[in-house]
Amino acid sequence: MSTLSRADGPAPGYPLARMAVVEGLSFAYALHELPPGRFPFRRWRWELWHGARLEAAGWRITQRDALRALRQHGSRVGHRLFGLTPPPDDDGPLPHFRPGVAMRMRHGAVAFALVPVHLDTRAAA
Repeated sequence: MSTLSRADGPAPGYPLARMAVVEGLSFAYALHELPPGRFPFRRWRWELWHGARLEAAGWRITQRDALRALRQHGSRVGHRLFGLTPPPDDDGPLPHFRPGVAMRMRHGAVAFALVPVHLDTRAAA
C-alpha cells in the first residue's frame, strides 16, 4: 500500500496511510417478551447473532434496556473483530429504535447494522 502525503507533511501523531474500509458489518437480533413466570414483572429476552454464532444473550426488565444491551454487545463484538478497544458503556440516548426493524448503529470506532432474525436473508439462503 502506498502512503498518502500532504504538502506540509503528515499531522503530528497521525499516519496518513490508507485504511481498509469494511462495509456491511451486521448482526442479527431477536427480541421478545418472555411469558409471565414467577417474577411479578415483565421481562424481555434478547439475542445477538453474527452469522450462525450466538455472540450474546440475556434478559432485561424493560424493552429499552434490552435494546441498549443489543447496541452495547454489538459494539463490543464489532470492536473485538477489528482488534480495537471498545469505548466505555454509556447511558446516553438511544437512537429511535423499534423492535422488528433494521437499524444502523455507530458506537465508538465501528458502525454496524442490527437486523431482526426474521429479516436476515442470508440465514434463509
